[in-house]
Amino acid sequence: VLPFPSQVVYNRVGKCGSRTVVLLLRILSERHGFNLVTSDIHNKTRLTKNEQMELIKNISTAEQPYLFTRHVHFLNFSRFGGDQPVYINIIRDPVNRFLSNYFFRRFGDWRGEQNHMIRTPNMRQEERYLDINVCILENYPECSNPRLFYIIPYFCGQHPRCREPGEWALERAKLNVNENFLLVGILEELEDVLLLLERFLPHYFKDVLSIYKNPEHRKLGNLTVTVKKTVPSPEAIQILYQRMRYEYEFYYYVKEQFHLLKRKFGLKSHIRKPSPRPEFFIPSPLETEEPINDEEEDDEKWLEDIYKR
Repeated sequence: VLPFPSQVVYNRVGKCGSRTVVLLLRILSERHGFNLVTSDIHNKTRLTKNEQMELIKNISTAEQPYLFTRHVHFLNFSRFGGDQPVYINIIRDPVNRFLSNYFFRRFGDWRGEQNHMIRTPNMRQEERYLDINVCILENYPECSNPRLFYIIPYFCGQHPRCREPGEWALERAKLNVNENFLLVGILEELEDVLLLLERFLPHYFKDVLSIYKNPEHRKLGNLTVTVKKTVPSPEAIQILYQRMRYEYEFYYYVKEQFHLLKRKFGLKSHIRKPSPRPEFFIPSPLETEEPINDEEEDDEKWLEDIYKR
């Protein structure tokens, strides 16, 4: 009898810690004997109807229990007659994510610049060394919508309107988070994300936090940090914040849901007073207090109900 659930999809959002998590999953899949199904396709998140059907068919026929991971916008398995898997994901502060991606595309990470230059061989030198402030203030396509509308489509789905910045995509993304995702974590609180994944999906994530904290793994993780990042001016940051207002509304919604979930399972963050505008650099992971008692709801029953969706 397979432990439940036997089908998990991590449709990882770009530049939200996914390479760190995939490193962990490779270790965990060998340790716990589940089928880790990865994809070599990194730049095709939007699919035609036929491509959706084909991918869902390929995923659904994988040996179970499996965990499938790819950069892809939310897929509705039930729409094509498949069993809806359990979804998990992680997001981060939208401006932080954008800056990480901007400089990663140009200069890669500590694994070596040459390693990444292969990925963007056609980028002209003037584009590679384009000042971030010029890009934002002069409204270059890379630094304006719809390019900045990035996180929400991963949760909204494959409908064309999911790529249009606005209330429709935002509300649909929130609905999918509530109905189809077991957990959407916050990268700034990654250790608590891993703790909850271990609690919710022990067959996949048992011991994940101890592996993550292992010095050898930390060394590997540090190699994926983007290099040559610079700080935009306050004026440029404010413009980005305005352009990404839907992304921030979604981010704060997910963050609030994540904190409610942490409290339900006995994790309480030291939450500082909110700053007048977003912080644009990841702070140290929030410390976790001793578990708190909350007897209002049966946690195990709640988890069971989630698995039955």
